[in-house]
Amino acid sequence: MTNKRLAVGVDLGGTRFRVALCDRQGQRLARAEYPTRPDTGPQMVLDRIAGAIHNLLQAVPVDHQVVGIGLAAPGPLDPWRGVIYTAPNLPGWDNLPLADELAARCGLPVRVGNDANLAAVGEHRLGAGRGTTDMIYVTVSTGVGGGVIANGQLLLGVHGGAGEIGHTVIVPNGPPCNCGKRGCVEALASGTAIARRATEAVAAGYATALARYPQPLTAELVDAAADEGDTVAQAIIDDAAHALGIGLTNLLHLFDPAAIVVGGGVTRSGERWWRELRAEIERRALPFYLRDYRVVPAALGDDAGLLGAALQVLDEGAEA
Repeated sequence: MTNKRLAVGVDLGGTRFRVALCDRQGQRLARAEYPTRPDTGPQMVLDRIAGAIHNLLQAVPVDHQVVGIGLAAPGPLDPWRGVIYTAPNLPGWDNLPLADELAARCGLPVRVGNDANLAAVGEHRLGAGRGTTDMIYVTVSTGVGGGVIANGQLLLGVHGGAGEIGHTVIVPNGPPCNCGKRGCVEALASGTAIARRATEAVAAGYATALARYPQPLTAELVDAAADEGDTVAQAIIDDAAHALGIGLTNLLHLFDPAAIVVGGGVTRSGERWWRELRAEIERRALPFYLRDYRVVPAALGDDAGLLGAALQVLDEGAEA
């Protein structure tokens, strides 16, 4: 009897990395997470990831076979060669052959993909986009990323960089973005952008309860102030939702998806943020695209990228 196929999913972030032993149905037979500690350098981080994977492999049932490792990593990267070009939150990871390095440590084939792209795969197959053929995933957290599912397939583009909604420009000569350009969706709609605007408001002397909040300010604190009725905080949350709404309207017009699935920490801002986001889309989108459009919360939480990473490995062969 042929063993049931499993894959190890890894989601590498600048603060933490997660590992899980997964099957095609999204069941996690074992899962763990650890601090990334990027200050120790890529080789030490890879050693810790390999150690975490070896620990997971102790949980493999005797009638199962682990066929490979899928790794969701921040980009830009080459998903075919498994090379990460640069990662702002991972200093020293420039032009690193991530797949080869991890394969050498673990003795298993490794597939690497952009974290937001693989989260799109996870949500499409197992989460809020299940049952659709055309779907877009957008994550709104420290930054803004995304992935496009077209006709049931992840859209990669010629360089593997498709789906970067966060670095589409919606305000020419707008605020600076971490990418080095100005006016990107990320610079206006991310959690980092919300915190920056709040800090600027306090420094400018606006009458706001934010001045009494713990410093440094975060998007979560701004949301809490907005919930308590602070008008400055409410305006900041509204502006961020409107900026994202413009970006999502552009996606509606470009790809005509059945659903846009939105995840990431900022989506937990509450009903006000969602209401303003949808209102902005409805103000800007052509009526043709609003007939049955859906903008919905992600369903898989922090495990979307990890599950998508495992699925891309399991997809390479037929399930037993």
